Amino acid sequence: MSRSTPSRPLVALSLPILLALTATTGCSSTAEPAPAPTPSTYSAPSASPMQKATPTDAAWVQLMTPMNEKAVALLTLAADRATEPRVRAFATRLRGGQEAELGRLRPLLARMGLPDTDVHAGHAMPGMVTEQDLAAAEAAGGAAFDRLFLTRIRDHLRHSAQVSRSEITAGARADAKRLATALVTAREAALAELEGLPGAGRALG
Repeated sequence: MSRSTPSRPLVALSLPILLALTATTGCSSTAEPAPAPTPSTYSAPSASPMQKATPTDAAWVQLMTPMNEKAVALLTLAADRATEPRVRAFATRLRGGQEAELGRLRPLLARMGLPDTDVHAGHAMPGMVTEQDLAAAEAAGGAAFDRLFLTRIRDHLRHSAQVSRSEITAGARADAKRLATALVTAREAALAELEGLPGAGRALG
């Protein structure tokens, strides 16, 4: 039995921690080149006075967008290549949900005046499906592919739920907090379904 896809440990990543990490690694969490101002003074260029965006709002949407984009790439592979029919069906449904979320995340970026680019490219962000993950998935087959997929997509779901809960608690924009709430609900449902899939016990144990 292959042991080439061990589960990566869950690192509790709140958005305040993310802001600190990006400040020290050079990975900007906002579109502004200068250091982020305090939440009480920061406002995205396109936000109205009633919809001020703090660095927390910006960090969340700029992380969630590439997280979903990379997850969709892995889910597309799994929808076609997973061995278990229930795993393929799960991947197909989840891909549709993640694509629908991108249809709300990208306009939110625009409303905040932020670029639709991956500001975290090249950084190892917890829960992010990496190019190495995708290459390993392309090379895997059979039960090994299923194990890799289930492990990586669970990491994505758990970490994206974690940072979305931080946005609900610490964010300022009503539209961002509503979307974060919807994402948490979707992640919790997906995680519950994932735990019951064939092979999940072996992959996630």
